[in-house]
Amino acid sequence: MLETERLVLPPPDPLNLPLRTVELGCTGRWELLNVPGTPESTLPHGLPPCAPDLQQEAEQLFLSSPAWLPLHGVEHSARKWQRKTDPWSLLFALGAPVPSDLQAQRHPTTGQILGYKEVLLENTNLSATTSLSLRRPPVPVSQSLWGNPTQYPFWPGGMDEPTITDLSTREEAEEEIDFEKDLLTVPPGFKKGMNFAPKDHPALAPGLLSLSRLLEPLDLGGGDEDEVEAMGQSEGPGGDSVSASPCSAPLARASSLEDLVLKEASTVISPQEPPKPLPQEQWAIPVDVTSPVGDFYRLIPQPAFQWAFEPDVFQKQAILHLEQHDSVFVAAHTSAGKTVVAEYAIALAQKHMTRTIYTSPIKALSNQKFRDFRNTFGDVGLLTGDVQLHPEASCLIMTTEILRSMLYSGSDVIRDLEWVIFDEVHYINDAERGVVWEEVLIMLPDHVSIILLSATVPNALEFADWIGRLKRRQIYVISTVARPVPLEHYLFTGNSPKTQGELFLLLDSRGAFHTKGYYAAVEAKKERMSKHAQTFGAKQPTHQGGPAQDRGVYLSLLTSLRTRAQLPVVVFTFSRGRCDEQASGLTSLDLTTSSEKSEIHLFLQRCLARLRGSDRQLPQVLHMSELLHRGLGVHHSGILPILKEIVEMLFSRGLVKVLFATETFAMGVNMPARTVVFDSMRKHDGSTFRDLLPGEYVQMAGRAGRRGLDPTGTVILLCKGRVPEMADLHRMMMGKPSQLQSQFRLTYTMILNLLRVDALRVEDMMKRSFSEFPSRKDSKAHEQALAELTKRLGALEEPDMTGQLVDLPEYYSWGEELTETRNMIQQRIIESVNGLKSLSAGRVVVVKNREHHNALGVILQVSSNSTSRIFTTLVLCDKPLSEDPQDKDPATPDVPYPDDLVGFKLFLPEGPCDHTVAKLQPGDVAAITTKVLRVNGEKILEDFSKRQQPKFRKDPPLAVVTTAVQELLRLAQAYPTGPPTLDPVNDLQLKDVLVVEGGLRARKLEELIRGAQCVHSPRFSAQYLKLRERMQIQKEMERLRFLLSDQSLLLLPEYHQRVEVLRTLGYVDQAGTVKLAGRVACAMSSHELLLTELMFDNALSALRPEEIAALLSGLVCQSPGDTGDQLPSTLKQVGDTTTLPGVWHSQTPISFPQVITSASKNAHSLFIWASLRKTSLNLLSLLQGVERVRAVAKRIGEVQVACGLNQTVEEFVGELNFGLVEVVYEWARGMPFSELAGLSGTPEGLVVRCIQRLAEMCRSLRGAARLVGEPVLGAKMETAATLLRRDIVFAASLYTQ
Repeated sequence: MLETERLVLPPPDPLNLPLRTVELGCTGRWELLNVPGTPESTLPHGLPPCAPDLQQEAEQLFLSSPAWLPLHGVEHSARKWQRKTDPWSLLFALGAPVPSDLQAQRHPTTGQILGYKEVLLENTNLSATTSLSLRRPPVPVSQSLWGNPTQYPFWPGGMDEPTITDLSTREEAEEEIDFEKDLLTVPPGFKKGMNFAPKDHPALAPGLLSLSRLLEPLDLGGGDEDEVEAMGQSEGPGGDSVSASPCSAPLARASSLEDLVLKEASTVISPQEPPKPLPQEQWAIPVDVTSPVGDFYRLIPQPAFQWAFEPDVFQKQAILHLEQHDSVFVAAHTSAGKTVVAEYAIALAQKHMTRTIYTSPIKALSNQKFRDFRNTFGDVGLLTGDVQLHPEASCLIMTTEILRSMLYSGSDVIRDLEWVIFDEVHYINDAERGVVWEEVLIMLPDHVSIILLSATVPNALEFADWIGRLKRRQIYVISTVARPVPLEHYLFTGNSPKTQGELFLLLDSRGAFHTKGYYAAVEAKKERMSKHAQTFGAKQPTHQGGPAQDRGVYLSLLTSLRTRAQLPVVVFTFSRGRCDEQASGLTSLDLTTSSEKSEIHLFLQRCLARLRGSDRQLPQVLHMSELLHRGLGVHHSGILPILKEIVEMLFSRGLVKVLFATETFAMGVNMPARTVVFDSMRKHDGSTFRDLLPGEYVQMAGRAGRRGLDPTGTVILLCKGRVPEMADLHRMMMGKPSQLQSQFRLTYTMILNLLRVDALRVEDMMKRSFSEFPSRKDSKAHEQALAELTKRLGALEEPDMTGQLVDLPEYYSWGEELTETRNMIQQRIIESVNGLKSLSAGRVVVVKNREHHNALGVILQVSSNSTSRIFTTLVLCDKPLSEDPQDKDPATPDVPYPDDLVGFKLFLPEGPCDHTVAKLQPGDVAAITTKVLRVNGEKILEDFSKRQQPKFRKDPPLAVVTTAVQELLRLAQAYPTGPPTLDPVNDLQLKDVLVVEGGLRARKLEELIRGAQCVHSPRFSAQYLKLRERMQIQKEMERLRFLLSDQSLLLLPEYHQRVEVLRTLGYVDQAGTVKLAGRVACAMSSHELLLTELMFDNALSALRPEEIAALLSGLVCQSPGDTGDQLPSTLKQVGDTTTLPGVWHSQTPISFPQVITSASKNAHSLFIWASLRKTSLNLLSLLQGVERVRAVAKRIGEVQVACGLNQTVEEFVGELNFGLVEVVYEWARGMPFSELAGLSGTPEGLVVRCIQRLAEMCRSLRGAARLVGEPVLGAKMETAATLLRRDIVFAASLYTQ
């Protein structure tokens, strides 16, 4: 019984067997021991296993033993599969695209469908990679939002989209070949080719065949003879063969469609009609906002959006034009309510079931507008570099760079777009990013209407006129007359409780400048300085003082403002460090009540709850929390983004009473205060210290005054040192704001994006830029003038140049060249020091301008202005010049003979000699003679001025005047061809090469002119006038053609240089076709050339993701100043005294210094620094990576210099900043943000911004790697971006929650 109930036990576990395994070394061999126990190893504990070298293993298996290769396994190498033949499959073809479509016919008023009509479809074979038309089919949904770098953009508005007929005509025109110039002699790949020279070519190169000799037996000239004969028959009797109609002349080969249009226009004009001036096109329409809009609700009975308040006049005018689908430019004062116009456009788009895009210059403003518009409309999305919320919404908020990328990539969002709202348009003046606005405005399609919102600018009409001409639509300019809340500007000179009342009114709410207040402030400051001198001696107090003086100034000012209920206040300080110092120094100031403290505490706890524990204990977070509890706040780029948003929200609620901010706080969001304080009126603009510009001052001062709460806003300028000069204050407060100026420049991304599209040209983009607008706005008038001149030229009679007149054209060209050479020499004389010295009072000169032709004059007075000198001169004349220009005798065209051209042929009065006093420019002096007269200039000028009065007009001149006139007349009679002049080389000591060569060329031309034969012909005068008229017309036509051509573009030389750089680096080929490297560069947002070269050089593939991120931080780091030549302080202390010989090895895992430049030069000091820091950064790979990046950047810089660009190699390489390499590396490895503060002295806000931009760059590289088929690099970039996106650096914006 017991045996039958015995339990069946399972077999023992392998670990329970009486066996034990032992690993022998690292070869993978094991030994089995008959002893129970856990597996063991003969290797020491703690060392990682060492894998065999893959290269050696591959060589041993595949190269040393070829039998391993599958090639030698014949049973597997010749495998094939039989398939069933299907001949019918060869006849299968895809269906043709549908040639027609049904179009609904609707009632124009009710919209009711009345029927359907079949319409033929054009361009049915279009796609996103071949066409710019909106009729192309949509792309897949996955690419509809961002588009794809391989897709074409949509056709920009304002450019004539070519039809099928235009394209076919252009193809036919391109197929026309000039058999004399365009034929190639050597085919591609051949060493020898064919010679197309004329028959009388002297000799042929060996191995070439003559095409003319081969075609010689053929009769190819009959057509030309018939054509000439037909032209001869068409002429009337006595008609000249040259005076045929311009239509009969053969058309010259055109390089663009614009040339064909111009020539075609010149042939259409009827000769019977008189020329009509082109009507002035008005694209910018100013709108009157002074009179009320009484019929607003009658015109719009059901507005798309209604507010709780009554809109202002300028807002109503803008809404009326939005209802008519017009584009508007609203230039209004700060806090006037420009956002109302944007809100109505968004509501109108939702009503029309279309889309609106709202663009802003900075990401923070996009987040704030997303919060505001989402609360108002609901259906709002946000697209930034790292956030994508509700991309399907009808209203999308994004930065301007995102919209530019979508336009270049052909995003399908553009199809449904009705409005694009550009906020803060005056940001176009930004030197770095202003070009983005111009690119977007140029690339927007025609169906998109534009809304521009800006502060008041003086050239709003000019800017709107540019956009109107660009888009060929009228832009309605709406400007406000005055601020809704007037401002009062004060000077504050107090620095203690006793002087807290020293507040002096400088500019009142009506705009009147009070000099009394200014002098009172000066006196108050002088009185305090005198008391200081009596107490501490004659030494004056320092200009700026220190933190103690600042603390006294702000305590007295804020106490005074609090007493007068003028809080909240924004203090603009133009330094991040001073912002923090001033806020931290007010330790005794507490401006909040207990209830406000409780509200601030709860809000902080709720906002900071989304952070991890260590991030909540950051020093900046704790310090800001303590300031906020007391009603103080700090706002600048060094603050963490989430803290800046907390400060902004608390300030908008009125819980932050005093905010110390930099200039960026004044941009965009409507957060007004009761008072604005300027810590100083000087700022550093990146290169030097300067006073605030009027536009900058108005932008920041506009934060003062809350509409509906304050009757006036208060602006206070602190006078810590001396009171600024009155002229400087007047210019800053009452000067005109800065004009909108073009910052257009060429970038490689723009060039590559346009070169990959055959239908778009970079020259067209440059033509339409705001920088070319002044020279291009008269293009229509130039075209009309060119057509008129072409008509006149065709109607002119050809001059007879036979017989003695055979050298008439050369004579004319010699005379023109001699005149230009003399003018050049004279210009150099005027610009020289010795030349100006010779033009002193009493010098006799030859005057040549519109009023005087080679008349002698004597200089009476020279102006002291060195920039534009004026020479007051007594000049001989025939009779007094009439004030009415119509009373003057018309100048008869004179024919220059050799004596006239070689000499000056001085003016001699025909009747009684008279004189006049003229103010001459340097260009009016045709020659400086060697003669000097003794004249009394003051008396002559006084007498001449007296005789200009009607009362003394008939009085005789004084003796000094008569003597000077008689001396000039005697010189003119003694030297009919001009008195001797000062030699520029011998007399004036001008050794300029151009002057010397010009003098030699002038003598040569004089000899040629004297030997001309045409002047002896009796028909010389008549034929010369005909030739001169013809040549002048042709010269003017050449000038107009140049202005209309691409050659007049200011940036054309730089464009050719940049294209040459791309061609040298292999981004485009010789024909301008974008190659693979160029398409990869198009996908980069910045540093396109450097990133593409690094990718194609495989400089990143061998690195780990965290190392790649650390290396790429040098491309996006924007830490203040360049600390590249500084070593860490720890290294400085011990680097020169400690010696550790023999410890530097390439395999030693030591850390990377904060700055790689100096460390890469001193390996010994670097090891000491790494030992002290005890970080885990692998130095060798990153050190090599940094040097490789610099080497690639240096190579690109050298190519740019070789191609002619102005940027030096040092400047190009100097754009890299590896100051945050260690910070980024440790962050990617998982180090908490609280521990990063000790690795770098960079403010936390800049570190966050660097990592955020770095993540965007990693995503761009990921897309580029996928484009070129690098999945390994793409996966690494994806991993790097994932490692960077965590914790406080990528905490969600409070505005999006």
